[in-house]
Amino acid sequence: MREKRKRIGIMGGTFDPIHIGHLILGETAYEQFQLDKVLFMPAGNPPHKRERKDRASDEQRTEMVKRAIASNPHFELSLEEMRQDGYTYTYRTLENLQNQNPDTEYFFILGADSLYDFEKWREPFRILNVCTILVATRNHTSHQRLDETIAALKKKYGGRIEKLNSLNIDISSEQIRTWIQQRRSLAYYVPDQVISYIMENNIYKGSDKDEI
Repeated sequence: MREKRKRIGIMGGTFDPIHIGHLILGETAYEQFQLDKVLFMPAGNPPHKRERKDRASDEQRTEMVKRAIASNPHFELSLEEMRQDGYTYTYRTLENLQNQNPDTEYFFILGADSLYDFEKWREPFRILNVCTILVATRNHTSHQRLDETIAALKKKYGGRIEKLNSLNIDISSEQIRTWIQQRRSLAYYVPDQVISYIMENNIYKGSDKDEI
């Protein structure tokens, strides 16, 4: 009898810092697509975010993710991209994982804004060849535009792109960092364990703007 393939979700990102929106997306993907677990994978050295002055270090970002997901038995920290030399590319990470685990089906979770820029990513065809993309919407996202983008990408590259039926938590790491500078409360937007770690280590006091 053929063994059932594992279904693993991947939440990638700089997580600078991780926030409740990331966690809700991961949980939604887990439930909606009957995943075995979701890997939270901090980006090591993404080529589109080369200037990271006054941000959390790799070690700090990893520790924040670890603390944020500690209570969830089907969330797991992955250091796959932290181990890579040079710039980290999604297609390379996914191909490495697929080669290491041929019995696993991967589901890569991202937001609609990232999907609109998907053709600017390195090797989009190779990404879609080794995973299913799960895309979440945000309040400012047009469902018609999202559907048209999904259809166009499928036609050009093939592969599977599915929509996540998630609540629209319109929050970004950039906004969180701004609130820290403004001394605003992060309660309910960032897990308490992460808030404590940020304050104890005095992170983001002088950060400039960037995307999540």
